[in-house]
Amino acid sequence: MGNGPGLHGRPVAARGAGESPLDAVRNPAQGTQLILRVLRVSLHLGFAALLLLGVVRYSLALGTAGPAPDWSPVAVYPVAALLAAVYLGGTAAEKRHALGAGRLDPAPYARWWLAVVVVLWLVLLVLSPDFAWLAFPLFFLELHLLPRGAGLLGVLCTTAALVLALLLHSAPGSPNAALVIGPCFGAAFAVVTALSYQALYREAEEQRRVAGALRAARSELAATQWEAGVLSERARLAREIHDTLAQGLSSIVLMSRAAGRSLDAEDLNTARERLRVVEETASSALEQAREFVRSPGASSGAALPELLEALCSDTERQARAAESPLSVRFRVSGEPRETPVELSQALLRASQASLANVLRHAGAEHAVLTLGFLERELTLDVFDDGVGFRPDAPAVGDGVGLGLLRTRIESLGGSVVLESAPGEGTVVAIRVPAAPTDSAAQRVAKNSGEDPGNDVSGREGSS
Repeated sequence: MGNGPGLHGRPVAARGAGESPLDAVRNPAQGTQLILRVLRVSLHLGFAALLLLGVVRYSLALGTAGPAPDWSPVAVYPVAALLAAVYLGGTAAEKRHALGAGRLDPAPYARWWLAVVVVLWLVLLVLSPDFAWLAFPLFFLELHLLPRGAGLLGVLCTTAALVLALLLHSAPGSPNAALVIGPCFGAAFAVVTALSYQALYREAEEQRRVAGALRAARSELAATQWEAGVLSERARLAREIHDTLAQGLSSIVLMSRAAGRSLDAEDLNTARERLRVVEETASSALEQAREFVRSPGASSGAALPELLEALCSDTERQARAAESPLSVRFRVSGEPRETPVELSQALLRASQASLANVLRHAGAEHAVLTLGFLERELTLDVFDDGVGFRPDAPAVGDGVGLGLLRTRIESLGGSVVLESAPGEGTVVAIRVPAAPTDSAAQRVAKNSGEDPGNDVSGREGSS
């Protein structure tokens, strides 16, 4: 029973699901809980042992040839049994409440219970000095169940009653110093031990609180990371779908319209050619989608110059099918070398987005894509002689293409420069380090889900 930490108390730090016994040993809160449990059990066992010892010593004293006790022996046994029942009932009620098995909270009755225990002990002490040593567990109960000031006063009064009873029961002329020093020493020891127990309990409670806060923070962090991962994966899927399907479908729409016009003009040969390009574009987009499903973000295995040259050829073929006069040339500057996968992917996607804008919005006749291999960086320049635009003018359409492209390139430690003017065409100049820095490489996974967009030049529309 208790109004603070109970004699049994609730678990200081309940073991979490999945924790092993070794984890509990390593947990300071678990170790403190074990110490507190040992102290509580020792207190209860000590009280029971001292009460039993007093009854046994009193019974043996009755059989000796010495003087008969001042009081009738008939009173000792019922009082001792009642004390044992009261003590056991109180501790059992508190134990059930601590385990959640009892509905009644014994804390409000703890001091009344303590008063009954002390009164019964005083009765036994008057009857026989054999029950004097029960005072020591009572010291702990008083310090535990009462406020600090009242507990110390209770210990002082109990010590005084014990000394007085021992002096009254002692034989005339026997030394009395030990009868005073012993109880006083025991009381001082009980005070120090009880204060240490309370300090341990407070420490255990603080550890339990901190452990609970840590578990809550860990759960919140895990939920936040999970949500961030979901959003990142969603963005990555959106980018891959855009790169593999949306670009192809947009081109298919343009070429299908051109094929429809050819059919209206009864130009079957041209319509067949354009439908063949539609079929090739659809097959290519389908294959890219399958590769993405099998191994998202994987490299095709081809060198970057080969990929860009094939992209230029496909763009020019799509332009012819869409009745556009656009011709696309590919150039390589410097000595080609192996390019890291993340750089190849970024530059390929940037090229796809830029050429798609040139085809749909620039109205250009010529476009040049130049890949440069410098000593410490790679360059990618996309030029067209189209209508151009004012870079500082408000974007038409979604207007996010250039911003996403900048984010992706800057995540690799690179830069994007846009130069354009009405009637003077557009140049998109990209610079990236030949080998991404460690911090840039770590950001690739986070930013790889961002769609570079198809509106790189800021013109209207989106694929």
